Formats: sequence, C-alpha cells, structure tokens
Amino acid sequence: MQRELLPVKEVTFDIKKVFEDKRIDRYLASRLPDYSRTFIQKLIKEGAVLVNGRAVKSSYDIQKGDFISVRVPVLEESKIVPEDIPLDIVYEDDYLMLINKPYDMVVHPAGGHPSGTLVNALAFHCQNLSQVNGPLKAGIVHRLDRDTSGVMLVIKSDVVHSHIAMQFEKRHVKKEYLAVVEGEIMFDSDEIHLPIGRHRVDRQKMAVRRDNGKDAISVYEVVERFRGYTLVRIMPKTGRTHQIRVHMRSIGHPVVADFMYSNHEACYLSDLLDKERECGEAPIIERQALHAHRIEFFHPIQNKKMEFQVDMPEDISRLVRTLKDVRPNKNSNN
Repeated sequence: MQRELLPVKEVTFDIKKVFEDKRIDRYLASRLPDYSRTFIQKLIKEGAVLVNGRAVKSSYDIQKGDFISVRVPVLEESKIVPEDIPLDIVYEDDYLMLINKPYDMVVHPAGGHPSGTLVNALAFHCQNLSQVNGPLKAGIVHRLDRDTSGVMLVIKSDVVHSHIAMQFEKRHVKKEYLAVVEGEIMFDSDEIHLPIGRHRVDRQKMAVRRDNGKDAISVYEVVERFRGYTLVRIMPKTGRTHQIRVHMRSIGHPVVADFMYSNHEACYLSDLLDKERECGEAPIIERQALHAHRIEFFHPIQNKKMEFQVDMPEDISRLVRTLKDVRPNKNSNN
C-alpha cells in the first residue's frame, strides 16, 4: 500500500478522565481531526494503534489511565493522488463547482492524511483546479470541518479564486447553517460577537479568547424548539475555525453530538427518553448535528449572484423527526 511507503510519526494520548461509552475509533477521530474515522479504523486494524502496548479493536472503550500510541503516515507535501471517490455535485461550470460534502470527509490532506479527502476526489474529477493555496488545497477557497456536511464551493480557475476569496474577505459571501443544539434557546434570534482563538491547553480545540482571539460574529435564528433541544439557523459573518461550534457552546447550547465541544460523541433514543442505554443500541446520530445548508456569492464570470442550498442529510433529519415525536415543545409556536 502507498501509505506504507511514507514516513510515519507517533502521536500519543494519556487518558486522564473517564469517558462514557467512548470507542477508541471515535475518540481518535475527534482528537485527530485531519484523519477520517474510516482511516483511523484502518490504522487500528493494521496494528498501528496500541493501548498500553497492545493492539485493540475499533470497538474498544478507552479507560482512565490508558496510554494510547498511534503511528500515522506523514504526507509528502507536493503529491496529491487522484482517487475515484463519488462526488455529489450540486452545480458545475468551467470555473467553479458546488459540492454537497458528506460528513466524515476531510477537505484536504493535512497532518499525514494522504488519501480519502475531498481534494483527492476533485483531482480525479477535474482536469483543472485553482492552485492559489498550493497543491494540497487545490480548488479550496473555504472549508468545512470533517464531520460537518453540506454545500461547499470549489474553484477551478486561479483568477476566479482570487475574486471569490476577496468576496469572503469582504464578507460578501453569505452562508447559512442548520444545527440541532442542546437546550432550549431563550431568544428567537440574536448575534454572538465573541473573539475566537486556539485553546490554551488543548491545541486541537478553539475557544473564546478575549486576550488574543480573532474577531468572530455569528447570527442565529430559532427554527423550532423541542423539550431540551433547539433547531437553529446560523449565519456566520466571519469564518473562524470551529466558529459555530465554539459560539454555540459559549452561550450554553453546544451542537448535539459534538464530542469536542459538548463531550457527547453520539445521541441515542434512550438519551432522549431519559432511559438507560440498551446494549447494542444504535445511535440516532454520531457526529455533530451541523449542516451547511445554503451559500450565496457573486459569479465573477457570469456576472450574477448565485445561490445554492442542500437539504439536511438523513442523520440530522432523523434526529429532528425523533425530537418531534418524543420531545415536542407544546409551548412553541414554531
């Protein structure tokens, strides 16, 4: 396999707290955001992941006191291997594309993740992609987190890339997300204006940083309230890393099943029914319930405003349907 020919590095984790029902593949996927969960599972199967010096299965539940070591490949910086990965193409012309990105897909190779990314798929599909951000980010003018699904803009031309990037910089690109969050939000709409920077201790995470954080603004509107949960529409005015996830946590309403910012990696029916979890129970959703629903921008070649949206994927839709059934809010007018 090509991965075996690449240099590797070792990453370690010292588990110092108790997790509830935390599979090692889910834990590592959350701690190594540049690697897909599928890729992590392959590493585990190949014996590249050791717990206390011993190989384990992907279903292993990590325990307090465990010492985990992971050997991951280091990507050769200049090489992108085209891969025949299916793409859900919303729109395409000679200059740009709109993709409906699935969750558990990394946008571009990074941190030693050489394959399975959106850029690998784009390299197979397209003869030309913009190179403004280098070969590892060919065509990428903005990004979505690995476990965030939804509409994403891809650029083929360097000239068009520069035009679109300027629209992002001037905040002319309008984006709209849908999210299910924990708790019932008090206001029907509000603006969150809090600076975001790297977490002081956990370098994989972001946090509200009033000392040296970058300006970040998110506007939200309540779509529907449930008992203990809320479906919201969120319009970020800036594009900071993990912005929506950090902002919603900052007001006490983290995104459902967002392990990094809510400490829950999945949501189960038993959770919604306030019952003990049944053995073997399948989760309703096992990634953050966040979806890039809509994007609006100006096409510099066609000289017109363009707007695209994609519906919520099945896992978030299933969560909303279940909340309607088991946790309706009788006092809500939505």
